Amino acid sequence: MKSIRDAEVRHQTVLLREDYNVPTDKDGQITSDTRIIASLPTIKYLIEKEARVVIISHMGRPKGKDPLYQLDKVAERLSALLGKNVQKTANIIGDDVKSVIDQMQAGEVLMLENVRFDPRENSNDPEFSKELASLGKLYVNDAFSASHREHASVLGITQYLPSYAGFSMEKEIIELNQLLDRPAHPFILLQGGAKVSNKIGVIERLLDKLDVICIGGGMAFTFLKAQGYAVGKSYLEIEKLDVANKIMDMAKNLGKKLILPVDFLVTDSLEHSTHREIVAFDKFQDYMIGADIGPSSVELFKKHMLYGKTILTNGPMGIFEKEGFGTGTLDLYRFLGNFRDTHVLAAGGDTSAAIEKFGLSSRFNYISLGGGATLEYLEGKELPGIKPLL
Repeated sequence: MKSIRDAEVRHQTVLLREDYNVPTDKDGQITSDTRIIASLPTIKYLIEKEARVVIISHMGRPKGKDPLYQLDKVAERLSALLGKNVQKTANIIGDDVKSVIDQMQAGEVLMLENVRFDPRENSNDPEFSKELASLGKLYVNDAFSASHREHASVLGITQYLPSYAGFSMEKEIIELNQLLDRPAHPFILLQGGAKVSNKIGVIERLLDKLDVICIGGGMAFTFLKAQGYAVGKSYLEIEKLDVANKIMDMAKNLGKKLILPVDFLVTDSLEHSTHREIVAFDKFQDYMIGADIGPSSVELFKKHMLYGKTILTNGPMGIFEKEGFGTGTLDLYRFLGNFRDTHVLAAGGDTSAAIEKFGLSSRFNYISLGGGATLEYLEGKELPGIKPLL
């Protein structure tokens, strides 16, 4: 991979693609600056090399120029973290933007407006890509989490400028390649989340490398249903029962341990709960909704992970966003955070959100910020934004 270290950036105008799609509250205030912090090593390196840094990013999925998705707050937060002013333009391209860039001094940082305000971004329009490229002399992609998109600022721009990987991009690739190519054993997957359909590719790709697969979250109900158990009103992908059976058969044939929950926290309603109890996996009533794994399942999963040397956790164990349904996820993530001689990697957007909510970020070896890009990379798919950097 062509690294930013290999580029001659001194006194050059560098177009730096970051992913500042950060969460905000109803007032537009940033509630997590994890992605901004992750971009600091690359930006500081470019500043030290006296480059003129022009940041390209997106936020959300705006329909046109939506004030809710302007990047002003992001520029303010980045300024505070860098300890120097980050100027922001009102537009993405145009003569006014070029004028500001022409006046930049060595080591200064500028942020363009949300690149998705122009609909040509998502369609990877060649003319828009060329206009973006005309703003700088070289391009650095530091946004792994956006690199599964065939967008102008991710893929199209690389057709017109020398292109390199930033430090956050490099770190992500190194971590994921280690997981794919040389995991220490026992290698354990703690798989959660709701949909089997979103995770099947990862499980299939890793299955021959894994020693144990612990499956929790909403997807566990599809596996239980495939075995003939009732799951009440719990989340279920009825059309994926054959996929669940396929995974269980593959695991059995390869001699892998596939562990399912033995109990659940159930409720009568996710919105207006009047009844909650712990029930065994084979005792579901018609009205019951499984909202979290139960304490016996937590202990069972801990037992199987205790001697792991590589652990990948991907997806929460319950509906952690709702009050009272995050205990299973919290208990297991705390447990994972206590490992010292085990490489623990957390992947997926909901996973990182849960870890951050519970204040456990500092206790993990690595937390992937890639979301969908991470899952696609682990599945073995070619990411459009990475190919030009190789």
